[in-house]
Amino acid sequence: MPLLFRSTNGQSPAVNLREALLQGQAPDRGLYFPEKFPQLTRDEIAAFAKLPYHEIAFRVLAKYTDGIVAPAELAQMCAAAYNFPVPLEVINFRTFLMRLDQGPTASFKDFAAQMMARLFGKFLREDGRQVTILTATSGDTGAAVAHAFHNIPGVQVIVLFPIAEVSESQRKLMTTLKDNVRTVAIDGKFDDCQAMVKQAFADPDLKHIPLSSANSINIGRLLPQSVYYFYAASRVAQAGEPIVLSIPSGNFGDMMGAIVAREMGLPVRKIVAAVNDNDAFPKFLATGDYQKICPSRNSLSNAMNVGHPSNLARLVSVYGGQMDETGKISRLPDLAALRRDLFSSSVSDERTVAGIRDFWNQFQLLLEPHGAVAWQGFLDWTAQEPLGNTPAVIVETANPAKFPVEVQKVVGWEPDVPANMLASLKLPEDYDRMGADYGKFKSYLLARH
Repeated sequence: MPLLFRSTNGQSPAVNLREALLQGQAPDRGLYFPEKFPQLTRDEIAAFAKLPYHEIAFRVLAKYTDGIVAPAELAQMCAAAYNFPVPLEVINFRTFLMRLDQGPTASFKDFAAQMMARLFGKFLREDGRQVTILTATSGDTGAAVAHAFHNIPGVQVIVLFPIAEVSESQRKLMTTLKDNVRTVAIDGKFDDCQAMVKQAFADPDLKHIPLSSANSINIGRLLPQSVYYFYAASRVAQAGEPIVLSIPSGNFGDMMGAIVAREMGLPVRKIVAAVNDNDAFPKFLATGDYQKICPSRNSLSNAMNVGHPSNLARLVSVYGGQMDETGKISRLPDLAALRRDLFSSSVSDERTVAGIRDFWNQFQLLLEPHGAVAWQGFLDWTAQEPLGNTPAVIVETANPAKFPVEVQKVVGWEPDVPANMLASLKLPEDYDRMGADYGKFKSYLLARH
């Protein structure tokens, strides 16, 4: 029997990976999560030390695709999706910087999008189906999804983004594609974009339109994102040795990838979920009272400008609680266990800038705002709990060239622009624009179908 996935709201039937992926969000507005986590043995994890990234991806993802995708086909998908490096740079002693910015759109979102596009293409081809993927983006998701799904047969892509909160390079990586990709600039916040996407999924008037998502509300985003934590541990830790992971967190999909890896058997001492001024989670961790931030606060680390992280529903469920899509908690999670396993702090723009400057001056390594938040969050945690000899990995989620103005102000020079980004900057843009009005967006969708 294939592994089943259940909704965090508990009111929808369990489905297999194929259906969870194609549906995106569960019918009860909850998020799909594995009914149980498949396990990797200590020996299986130890073997990763000698394997290339794409082979590790195959061995991790095969635990979820058993009975859904033939092993040989999955291996081919992994080899095609992960044909770029995953650098781990030494910061000091046993602390490392993992750069997840070497993919097609210079963002960690490429790791999930490249695999999702291949799985979507396979399932739609086999079923003779078509789907419209709705995606809200706070910066990098839209570009990664647009590039990965560009010209995939049977797929239409519509990306919503907050017009005032993405950088020029982030915007142009998605607005310069055409064909089956359409982008919509929203005069509002990321949370407005995300709310409109979620409302469309639950709208009975749109039931005739086959909708799915490539946001981290889709379980297809989280599973591939678990792989690079296994990879990092295989390169920096001894077999069976726990690691510390510091992850810049906005919608908490990247952090949940680490939770997935841990639940599958990866030894993890602590996960640092570092946030910007959108500090709902660290306050919840401290007090047990969850209050989403509305509207979300605009920070330099723009991909993390999320006032209510969708993936908190999954995190809460791992710890025995239940949170609905609005952020209402009907059953509290085990807060003592959450505090034991996770640490979270809020990093201001001033500290973000200081993080970029100090990291360059001290280590001659360049960070962008999201990586700087992860670094400062890591320092906040080590101020309370000594790291000792534990290996630690700081996650850098985007290429510094995506933030040339911010980086230039701090270090005095602009980073080199990757070739794929340089090409998109020279292309003409084409996108639609509307206010944060669901009625108008609904009419837009109906007119296109």
